[in-house]
Amino acid sequence: MTNNLSEVLTKIGEESQEQICDVSRHYLEISLAQKAAELGFSEAKERFRDVYAIVPLKQPVSEMKVRIDGRKFINYAQFESGIAAPHYVARQVDLPHRAYVAKDSMICNFT
Repeated sequence: MTNNLSEVLTKIGEESQEQICDVSRHYLEISLAQKAAELGFSEAKERFRDVYAIVPLKQPVSEMKVRIDGRKFINYAQFESGIAAPHYVARQVDLPHRAYVAKDSMICNFT
């Protein structure tokens, strides 16, 4: 399970690498369950059904945006790839991570 989760997080980081800015206010949410399903990990899909990684964006997308209180991310960890996920997810994998420091207000971008 841990390897599957590591693969899911690594894949999200790889696919988003060109868009990532570690300190951005704008971000996308990526469903861990949906990405696990795309990669064929059914057990991870069920376990992380309502869990999202965030991808801090270099620039906002042109679609809808919603302002979010940055305190929502107080218990998130940021991986070396730049993506962030809840700390309880980060503890389950062997990927290097640090505490994620969000801005006071963040802007969720929808595509």
